[in-house]
Amino acid sequence: MPSPDVQHLAEIATPHDLLLTGSALGVASGMMPDTSWARFGLNLARRPGVIAERVGSFGRELASIATGTSDRAPAKPDKRFSDPAWQGNPLTKRSMQAYLTAAGLVDSLFADAELDWRDAERIRFVLDVVMEALAPSNNPLISPLGWKAIIDTGGLSIARGLRRFLHDMAVPPRIPSMVEPDAFTVGEDLAVTPGAVAYRNEVFELIQYTPQTEKVWAVPLLMVPPVINKFYILDIAPGRSMVEYLLSQGHQVFAISWRNPTAAQRSWDCDTYGGAIVDALDAIQKATGSQSAHVQASCSGGILAAMTVAHLSAMGEADRIASLTLMVTVLDQGREGLAAAVDETTAKLAIAFSARKGYLDGRALAEVFAWLRPTDLVWRYWVNNYLQGRSPAPFDVLFWNSDTTRMSAALHRDMLLMGQHNALAEPGGVRMLGTPVDLGTVTADTYVVAGIADHISPWHACYRSARMLGSKDLQFILSSSGHIAALVNPPGNPKASYRAGTAD
Repeated sequence: MPSPDVQHLAEIATPHDLLLTGSALGVASGMMPDTSWARFGLNLARRPGVIAERVGSFGRELASIATGTSDRAPAKPDKRFSDPAWQGNPLTKRSMQAYLTAAGLVDSLFADAELDWRDAERIRFVLDVVMEALAPSNNPLISPLGWKAIIDTGGLSIARGLRRFLHDMAVPPRIPSMVEPDAFTVGEDLAVTPGAVAYRNEVFELIQYTPQTEKVWAVPLLMVPPVINKFYILDIAPGRSMVEYLLSQGHQVFAISWRNPTAAQRSWDCDTYGGAIVDALDAIQKATGSQSAHVQASCSGGILAAMTVAHLSAMGEADRIASLTLMVTVLDQGREGLAAAVDETTAKLAIAFSARKGYLDGRALAEVFAWLRPTDLVWRYWVNNYLQGRSPAPFDVLFWNSDTTRMSAALHRDMLLMGQHNALAEPGGVRMLGTPVDLGTVTADTYVVAGIADHISPWHACYRSARMLGSKDLQFILSSSGHIAALVNPPGNPKASYRAGTAD
């Protein structure tokens, strides 16, 4: 079993499917001065008394640190300063306390500025990146872990760390490796549930899994994974495979495996993927004889599946959907994620960038996402890989996370504009396969799963999204987990829990 710290990474290890602007233009684009910074500075300038009080308190705390009388200490969940040397060594203790004091000042000033949510998203991103980078735990001249590794290895940790650094910075994504590229093998360690390709076309392969019970339910199940990750997160490993569990319950399980597009598929858009879902339903009907199927979809796959189900309703084919399960899926994007916070100019630049290249590289998505959680996904591995010269621990979810895919330029455009304008919230605000999308016409029994610790698809946004659907029998499940653990958390886990209710 992974350690508790590594388990925590499962909550934050998946690339954000709506961080499409920063992924196209690069992390640096979000760090550049803009009007948000001007408003940040102006708002603070209007409160000189508050600023003076904050700065004065900061100075007094620094004096207390210098004399050794400060009781400043990191919060208990902060693992960066867990080594005893941060408390026992006067130099490292003072550097830690000074950093924590400065970080507290920055947080206070950010709150004092009272920014609206759009400006707050942008400013918070930059402040997090800068302040996390300045942590003394990342400094090779101060880090106790780095010095101990040098002593323990006779200096070999320096050579190993430098070699790893040069290797990681040579190719995208230019962030510390979270897992070794050969840590797992798909089909041997991961995605091992028996099955075969039952249908394929240019866009996807349809996997039909081998039944594991003597009798099976007559109505089959189709899994629609996200479009920017490999399908096997739902079959990650024995004992934590949703596919394995469903088969053990007698379900006939089919799963889509999306093709990894290149520049040649630049024109694949929402209609392309919606048509693929319809093709999958046709193939399942032919294979099983069932006139309907349960549809289970997650994240960006859930967005496309919901749009496709609305299209089928508009075409008078609603009965083809026996039920709809949406997992960690945000349909109401009015105030969630950076895609909804970008301005028109930035969105147009991002669309133009991917259009010129023909696709959005999954490695760019991985890089941006890592910088959204720099402590856990960048600096944690900076210390482990470079300062200590160690290999990252093998963890299957992080291996899957690094097994990135591309997004076609046209789908990138459609997803970005849909998120920016919150088009799904308005009936007819967007079209799928030629028909206006009205999510209120989705009347199939619906099961919506969200994670209370999910920062990619916040649970309250999933809840609002559930209320957009027209189902009369709608169950909302709130897991105690995050984005990925909400999917791969097996029944019977004593550390997990959930709440169930309706989305009235």
